[in-house]
Amino acid sequence: MAGLNGEPFLGIDDNIEKLQYNNNSKEAIDKEGLVVGIGEDSSNNKNNNQGGEKDMAGNSIHRSGSRPQLDLSKAEIQGNSEERDPTILLPNQTDDISHLALDIGGSLIKLVYFSRHEDHSVDDKRKKTVKERFGISNGNRRNFPILGGRLHFVKFETSKLNECLDFISSKQLHRGGIDSHHWNSEAPANENAVIKATGGGAYKFADLFKERLGVSIDKEDEMDCLVAGANFLLKAIRHEAFTHMEGHKEFVQIDHNDLFPYLLVNIGSGVSIIKVDGDGKFQRVSGTNVGGGTYWGLGRLLTKCKSFDELLELSQRGNNRTIDMLVGDIYGGMDYSKIGLSASTIASSFGKAISDKKELQDYRPEDISLSLLRMISYNIGQISYLNALRFGLKRIFFGGFFIRGHAYTMDTISFAVHFWSKGEAQAMFLRHEGFLGAVGAFMSYQKHGLDDLMVHHLVERFPMGAPYTGGKIHGPPLGDLNEKISWMEKFVLKGTEITAPVPMAPPGTTGLGGFEVPSSRGATLRSDASALNVGVLHLVPTLEVFPLLADPKMYEPNTIDLSDHKELEYWFTVLSEHLPDLVDKAVASEGGTDDAKRRGDAFARAFSAHLARLMEEPAAYGKLGLANLLELREECLREFQFLDAYRSIKQRENEASLAVLPDLLLELDHMDEETRLLTLIEGVLAANIFDWGSRACVDLYHKGTIIEIYRMSRNKMQRPWRVDDFDLFKEQMLGSEGKKPRPHKRALLFVDNSGADIVLGMLPLARELLRRGTEVVLVANSLPALNDVTAMELPDIVAEAAKVCLSLQFHTNLLYLIPKMEVLVSQHCDILRRAAEAGGLLVDAMNNNTLDGSRGNSSSVPLMVVENGCGSPCIDLRQVSSELAAAAKHADLVILEGMGRALHTNFNARFKCEALKLAMVKNQRLAEKLIKGKIYDCVCRYEPAT
Repeated sequence: MAGLNGEPFLGIDDNIEKLQYNNNSKEAIDKEGLVVGIGEDSSNNKNNNQGGEKDMAGNSIHRSGSRPQLDLSKAEIQGNSEERDPTILLPNQTDDISHLALDIGGSLIKLVYFSRHEDHSVDDKRKKTVKERFGISNGNRRNFPILGGRLHFVKFETSKLNECLDFISSKQLHRGGIDSHHWNSEAPANENAVIKATGGGAYKFADLFKERLGVSIDKEDEMDCLVAGANFLLKAIRHEAFTHMEGHKEFVQIDHNDLFPYLLVNIGSGVSIIKVDGDGKFQRVSGTNVGGGTYWGLGRLLTKCKSFDELLELSQRGNNRTIDMLVGDIYGGMDYSKIGLSASTIASSFGKAISDKKELQDYRPEDISLSLLRMISYNIGQISYLNALRFGLKRIFFGGFFIRGHAYTMDTISFAVHFWSKGEAQAMFLRHEGFLGAVGAFMSYQKHGLDDLMVHHLVERFPMGAPYTGGKIHGPPLGDLNEKISWMEKFVLKGTEITAPVPMAPPGTTGLGGFEVPSSRGATLRSDASALNVGVLHLVPTLEVFPLLADPKMYEPNTIDLSDHKELEYWFTVLSEHLPDLVDKAVASEGGTDDAKRRGDAFARAFSAHLARLMEEPAAYGKLGLANLLELREECLREFQFLDAYRSIKQRENEASLAVLPDLLLELDHMDEETRLLTLIEGVLAANIFDWGSRACVDLYHKGTIIEIYRMSRNKMQRPWRVDDFDLFKEQMLGSEGKKPRPHKRALLFVDNSGADIVLGMLPLARELLRRGTEVVLVANSLPALNDVTAMELPDIVAEAAKVCLSLQFHTNLLYLIPKMEVLVSQHCDILRRAAEAGGLLVDAMNNNTLDGSRGNSSSVPLMVVENGCGSPCIDLRQVSSELAAAAKHADLVILEGMGRALHTNFNARFKCEALKLAMVKNQRLAEKLIKGKIYDCVCRYEPAT
């Protein structure tokens, strides 16, 4: 293969055409802003480094000398000053421009910007008590201003630079953001404001940024940014990397402790191949001048296409057999089996054009585009594998403007790597690959607090404010609800060009993609389908891995496998059928106003668009599980300001259940130990029937009152249950054959629904554990989801339950009729009140309602409430709140209750301590798949400590 000057091209030569040259840099920058011509000299890096760090090849690594400085004047403590290492606010910090970074390429501008979470300072006595008891401090994280917020990813076409500048100005991103505590719209502009940027446009448009926004651009080295961005995303996002073969996307879990070394192949106009050995440790080991620019340049000359996307669109409908010479063309349609080549293997790209007596106009542009795409993709795949082989690397990540989430391009590269490595090496791609440079530029700020964030600190969510429509992302998440609603109405309006979602090719129809001729391909271009479907990355430093997981690396929360298309279709149907009822409840929760109806309609359309989008491409938003779907629904509700759709229903059910709690407790206290324990477990299972997320249970509500349904459910509690480990649990609790029971030190009770579920099911079970001297921690949702009880609501429910218990002593008629009942009441009905006081759950109003008029007994075992860190019917134990993680450290019993937490997720989870999983199955499909049973079957699964 000849180089540009006629010399042989060996695959590691850096003699690449300088596509763009700049007085401030000796680097060659391609049209997409990718460095493609950095030689071993790297003189630019040496000139800027001034004796700084060195890369593995001994070259200096560029690090900017311009850093934002912290202004500590008038700093003040936020919140409780008595806390150890409290958060500090910096009111005069005006050089807070680490909120924005850009990668300005020839075709696209990529923005990464940060917005703080809104500060909700709540004087929560429960939280203070929990922190004191578990020793939780704010000091376990560094208190940089950047921590605790959202990382946004936005793209603009470079040709629409003015729109990008307007967007930055409207959100004041160059001045810290409109949500900044210290930003003042009337404050004078900071003349020294600097924002980080990389890419060719950082040089080309520097004057325009200064003129329009009054900011200077601090130019960051492209390869530094590229590698830093890739390293961060691979370590911080659980399902960032994926393989793509034969139209099938499969996510790869990468241990961040075993990430290095790897090969990063960046395909812009040309190709840079980078060996990455660690953070800040990399070297460009090879490259090729045959890249995206080659495809676009030759394609433009041969097909007259006016855009890169148009050229890719043509390839979808092409047939390369008309142009490429295949092995079968040489050997009379036969394989060359001796050397392992099939008849359909390409022997020579464009080879048939030699012998065919045709002119250019005689060939279809579609066939030319496909042949060209395959030729360049195979070449890149082969060169990449040879470099991986050279350094003994099995892992190759591909990115850059050439790929753009185009399924067929990824298939082709994957097949080439698989073919040449005989299956030993893998081609992998990154969901955020288009943002690597921008993320790296963002990381170049000092004191941003991101460098030690781990995967459990980040949650990716997909608000409908940034939809995928018409093949493009239409703007960032919108802050103004009215703007969002009017946009949403336009988004779903029939008869316009805007549709939701974009029609996509069904899974598995994008063709084989390798050296063989594809059997079929989707008729619709899927360019950017993966790369642009990235959500807002929520940074929550208080999230931790649940410490009681037996093996966090092997833990998979989702029980249902949605990679099965029929399974996916079934659950999508369930969610769609439940949608009208959910909308009704959401609108009712807001008083049924016209505004609520408008928002409810928009929510229904938005969530339906999500479901349709995921039905076409299940992996569009990352690895999809049932838990992710349910969380997406709750996020979508919150997006349209329905903060608690079941608020009024939960209140009514709590009141009805509390009214009959005294009778239940009297009944339980009359029983012997063994009967009482069985009755308690039966009660939890029976009460779990109340689930507004289940269609079968919603139908029940029309057939009787909450108490009638509960009693009916209790009466049907006949053993053996479908999964019945009660006897094992009883033996552990009560002992057997002379073996004395060992009381548990601390139990974590993951509660589920409001109403009967918590009041008549889990609270009586908690009371029994407290009676036995076990500390009890009730674990509830941080945010509302369906009719699930939240950590904010639980203290009031416990307080009311304690009042109910105390009211038993005033049932004078009952005390007359039942001798010695007064003694029984005084012994047992004060358990909840004393435990709740010890756990900091009761307010001062309770202090006068004790039996003896005294304050709570400080020696009582405590009943506490902690939040789990999520707002979904399911729970992923890889991301729980810091207070739950602290509470778990000394727990020796975990009880998971409800379909979402014990069946949909965590049914197969294993723990270091004892675990009890309790649920009533309210979905026929789940019953068949999980326990081979039927609807309303019960699960009581006990597992000893691992």
